[in-house]
Amino acid sequence: MYRAPRGTSDILPKEQAYWRYIEQKVVSVCQLYGYERIDAPAFEDSQLFSRSVGEGTDIVEKEMYTFEDR
Repeated sequence: MYRAPRGTSDILPKEQAYWRYIEQKVVSVCQLYGYERIDAPAFEDSQLFSRSVGEGTDIVEKEMYTFEDR
């Protein structure tokens, strides 16, 4: 059975309408004050974390997923 990665949660179909409503309200307020949307990547280069917190830390070794390019 699928489980969300530790520290994350899924927004399931029954909750989608609620979260879409909240997002639309936040977007409206942000636009009212002149803010513009930025979509950041969902993934970061793993070297960013290994350099900042260290190669041998629990974050890098146990709590991070690394995808290798082919």
